[in-house]
Amino acid sequence: MTTTELPEKLHEIVEDFRAVPDPERLELLLEFSDELPALPERYAGHQDQMEQVTECQTPLFLAVELEHTVPDAGPTAESIVRLFVSAPPEAPTSRGFASVLSQSLNGLPAREVLAVPEDLSTRLGLQKALTPLRLRGMSAMLGRIKRNIADQLAA
Repeated sequence: MTTTELPEKLHEIVEDFRAVPDPERLELLLEFSDELPALPERYAGHQDQMEQVTECQTPLFLAVELEHTVPDAGPTAESIVRLFVSAPPEAPTSRGFASVLSQSLNGLPAREVLAVPEDLSTRLGLQKALTPLRLRGMSAMLGRIKRNIADQLAA
């Protein structure tokens, strides 16, 4: 999948990151950390109902819901992905990547999210700005989202 094959919003975000010099990419990621949507009431304060991404250095939790496009039918590849992430303000890089994922994947059909390449952090050009451990946590976040979707589709 090339950059032009990414979902539209994700493509725009990747292009934004590629348009700035390496040192400014971290700043851009930190700007995204301020834009992470608040959790809906059903998840706020209920991290026990969310999945922890243990590969992240900070306590990061996510929930993935599939909105059915056909009433009274189970989830399909066309089901709409709803993504909810809890990341503490003290972890701005993890929070920033969670915001990138939330802003770019939320509302897409499941099939499009499943097609997002695993090397997203590399496509964003973050390998010089972040440690390998942070990059692994970011990849794990995307991997967990995709695994959640695949599990729901298989159920």
